[in-house]
Amino acid sequence: MINIQPPKADVTITQRKQEITGDEAVIKPLFGFIDLHDIPRDKGGIIQFFNHSGELLFVGKARKLRQRVKKHFEDSVSPLKNHREEVYRITVSIVEDPMERDIYETYLINTQKAKYNVDKVFYQEQE
Repeated sequence: MINIQPPKADVTITQRKQEITGDEAVIKPLFGFIDLHDIPRDKGGIIQFFNHSGELLFVGKARKLRQRVKKHFEDSVSPLKNHREEVYRITVSIVEDPMERDIYETYLINTQKAKYNVDKVFYQEQE
């Protein structure tokens, strides 16, 4: 059996309301997320979307992390398009090697049973 250790989260952002005080610049939130700038724009890696309960909703991989996270909230073909309101927390793990990203993505989808992933699913739900 192969032993895979999922990568640690390098960035975690949570949905929150923006508090405006004084002359602060307003950051336009995207589905309640105002910290997207914390996600590297030029790094590849794994993205995990969680709900309030900590349930894993979706796992994805990307060559450019920030751009891909934004696409999940804006794109009309994202598997999350009908579930965006459920997303409360996003974790990002930097993984530059494309083959490793693919392995981690498949591993996380199947071991954590990501709710809205439909591709790369090899487990079967017990009925």
